[in-house]
Amino acid sequence: MSDYKLAINGQNVDGDMVLDVVNPATGDVFAQVARASVAQANSAVAAAKAAFPSWSRTPIAERKKILASFADKLNARAEEIARVMTQEQGKPLAESQFEVSYTEAFIRHFAGMDIASYVVQDDEAFHVEVRRKALGVVAAITPWNFPILIPGFKLAMATLAGNTVILKPSPTTPICGLILGEICNEVFPAGVVNVIVDDNDLGAVLSEHPDVAKVSFTGSVETGKRVMASASSTLKRLTLELGGNDAGIILPDVDVKETAKKIFAAAFMNCGQVCLAVKRAYVPDSIYDEMCDELAKLADAAIVDDGLKQGAEIGPLQNKAQYEKVLGFLESAKKDGTIIAGGEQVDRPGYFLRPTIVRDVAEGTRIVDEEQFGPILPVIRYKDGEDIVARVNQSQFGLGGSVWSADKDKAIELAGEMESGTVWVNQHLYFAPHIPFAGAKNSGIGIEFAEEGLAEFTQIQVINVAN
Repeated sequence: MSDYKLAINGQNVDGDMVLDVVNPATGDVFAQVARASVAQANSAVAAAKAAFPSWSRTPIAERKKILASFADKLNARAEEIARVMTQEQGKPLAESQFEVSYTEAFIRHFAGMDIASYVVQDDEAFHVEVRRKALGVVAAITPWNFPILIPGFKLAMATLAGNTVILKPSPTTPICGLILGEICNEVFPAGVVNVIVDDNDLGAVLSEHPDVAKVSFTGSVETGKRVMASASSTLKRLTLELGGNDAGIILPDVDVKETAKKIFAAAFMNCGQVCLAVKRAYVPDSIYDEMCDELAKLADAAIVDDGLKQGAEIGPLQNKAQYEKVLGFLESAKKDGTIIAGGEQVDRPGYFLRPTIVRDVAEGTRIVDEEQFGPILPVIRYKDGEDIVARVNQSQFGLGGSVWSADKDKAIELAGEMESGTVWVNQHLYFAPHIPFAGAKNSGIGIEFAEEGLAEFTQIQVINVAN
C-alpha cells in the first residue's frame, strides 16, 4: 500500500504499481507512492475530458472562488508540505516554506484575474468582438526542482481559463504533486484536476493523446524537444519552459563585496538547481581577482547539510542521476579551469557537493557552454571595454541574464542587447505572477504568468456580426 495516492476523477486511488521515493540527503527510500499504469493515465484523460464541458461553462466568478479555496487549503497544510518537500527534494526547510507561501501567492493572484472579451470594431457595418475560450484537457508535466510552485501555478492558470488538467509531477518528487491532488479533490468538481505519477514512462502517452489539447511542460531542452515531436501528430498547443544558462555581466564600477554576495545567492539557491540561476559570471580584468576571492570566501563559508537541519544553507542535489551529471561537470572544470573553492564530494550519505567556484575558464568548455544545474559557478574574465554582450549571446540558451553596474543607464542599455527572455539589472531571480516569463532561443516556446501567460491556455474566438 502506497503512502500517497493518485487523484483520478475526484477520487484518491491506488496505483497499479508503486514507486519508491528517495530522500537525497540520505540516499534512502523514505516513502512509497502510487504509480499509474497506461490504463490509469487514459482513465485520467477520460475523466478530464468528461469534466470539461461543465467546468468550461462554469462562470469565471465561481472558478475564482474555487481557486481561492484551493489557496486556503494549501495554506492549511503549508508546514506539512514544506517538510515533505525538503525530504523529497532536498532544499533547506526555509526555502521549502518560502516556496509553499509563494505558490499560495501565485494561486491567489490568478484567482483575482479575469478573462475579458473586447470589441475591436463597432460601427454601422460590423460589430466585431474577440473572446477567449478554454482549450480542453491540459497536460501539465513538471520537474523536480520546484515541486509545489510549478505544478501550483500551472493548475491555477489552466483551471481559471476553464480547462481541465492532468498533472504529472516528476517521479523523483511526486509527493508534493499528490498532496496537491488530495487538495484538488476537496475543492474542484470531479475530473477537473487529476494527478498521476509515473517512472518517466507516461509523458508520451499524454503528449500524443488525441484528447489532450495542450501540453504545458517545464524541464530540459532535450526532453522539451521530445514533447514537441510527440505532440506534433495532433498539433497540440505547447508551452515549453526549458533550460537556461544565465549570464551575469558585471561591470568594473560595482561594489565587489556586495555584488559577490548577490551573485552567490542567485547562483546557489536550491543547490544551483534553478533554471533562472546565475550560471556564468562575466567579470572584467580590473576586478577579476577580487571578485573571485570574494565568491570563494562565500563558498567556503556556506553550510551544506540536510535541509531539515537547523542552519543548513545548501542541501543536496535532488537525485542520483543529477548528482552524477554534476560530478562530470566537476571533472571538466578541473581540466579546463582552476577550482578555488569546493570541487569535492562531501564524505557522507546522500548527494552532497560543496558550492564550487571555477576561475580561469572560458567559452568552448562544458562548464561554461552547458547548463550545469548544480552548485558550480564558472567565473569568466573579459577585458575592460570589450563587447562582452556578443560573447554572452553566443549561447544556445536565452532564458534569463543580468547586468550589474553603478551606472544604471549603462546597465539598462546592455540589458537590452542581451538575447534573453528576462534580463535583470542589479538583481537576479525576481519573478512574480504579474510579470510575463518567456524564454528565447532554445530556452522555450510560449509565455507563463501574467495576462500573456493566461492567454496561452485559451483559444481566440472572433464573433463578427454584420449590422
